[in-house]
Amino acid sequence: MRTGIIGAALLALGGAAVATGLLPVGEALQLWDRVWPILLFVAAITVVTDLAAVAGVFTVLAQATARWGGGRAWLLWLLVAAVALVSTVFLSLDTTAVLLTPVAIVLARHAGLNPIPFALTTVWMANAGSMLLPVSNLTNLLAQHAMGDLSPGAFAGVMWAPALVAATIPMIVVFIVCRRSLLVRYRVGEGGRPHDIVLFRAASGVLLVLVPLLVSGLPVWMPATGAAIVLAGVFAVRERSAVRFALVPWRLIVFASGLFLFIAALHSVGLGAVLARVAGQGETPIALLRLSFTGLLSGNAIDNLPAYLALEPVTGSATRVASLLIGVNAGPLVTPWASLATLLWHQRLTSLGVHLGWRRYMLLGAIVAPVTVAAATLALAASV
Repeated sequence: MRTGIIGAALLALGGAAVATGLLPVGEALQLWDRVWPILLFVAAITVVTDLAAVAGVFTVLAQATARWGGGRAWLLWLLVAAVALVSTVFLSLDTTAVLLTPVAIVLARHAGLNPIPFALTTVWMANAGSMLLPVSNLTNLLAQHAMGDLSPGAFAGVMWAPALVAATIPMIVVFIVCRRSLLVRYRVGEGGRPHDIVLFRAASGVLLVLVPLLVSGLPVWMPATGAAIVLAGVFAVRERSAVRFALVPWRLIVFASGLFLFIAALHSVGLGAVLARVAGQGETPIALLRLSFTGLLSGNAIDNLPAYLALEPVTGSATRVASLLIGVNAGPLVTPWASLATLLWHQRLTSLGVHLGWRRYMLLGAIVAPVTVAAATLALAASV
């Protein structure tokens, strides 16, 4: 509810800026033309993943992962990290935070393991692992345009080195911090079957078709919307109660829309000039580090999405946009509000009775985020 209220307030402030002429109508329309496909993609992919979860796809995946772990906690944890990375890369960080987190927690408890390493893995992989493809993060979809409308393959060609580094370092830290909980064995329990095998097969089939389409070069809102319509149609026949208005993430859409408009209004009153002086210019390793750390600090101060929007105009090249993405994607691991995915993740932990205090989270993040951003930025500098 708070997310929706904040978004509505930001929309009102942005609307006032347009009404008073502070933000020209033409600029507001250009912004809308740029962001509506992103918002439609977010709505559609949320519907798809929520219905897939109801069909039992993610639960079956968790059960299979437990069997593949073979009773070794460290191997089970690595498999969860791999699933989290794949989920983040192809279905977005919010999918990992919202849907994979409860699966990972239930999986850990079912095996009699400490859930904290699995909880940290899902949230850190959701954020730091969200750099490889445009669909992985809202910031990437915005950056795709700023980088010259790169195809998914070309985007990955730019981001593969920093993405690999950013996904690896947090996992090393999780293992070091939680090694006592991971260097144990567990017993593999029996898994249950999906409650409706038709829904399970339909949802699995839709996801198998959707994932390659998301990286095919098509505008991502098209296959995501098609998948949502198909899956909703199947559920309307087999389990009508699951098709409800609440499937559409209206609060998230309002929040994101408000952020877009509000940051555009701030730019119209000189925010860009201030940030240009802070972020610097150039593509030397030092210059790229300066920009990525500006993104890290801004993302943790306000939220990674408005931080990206505020800093994008001072980039000037695809390499600098990539450096900014490192800061705003891998950097927001410190404050609770640094990314919406982190807030959604913590809500899921609370509902499952898992306690991970913000003080401990912020202390660990303050160690991991700077190291990850610095290493990933240097990997980018070395690869271009």
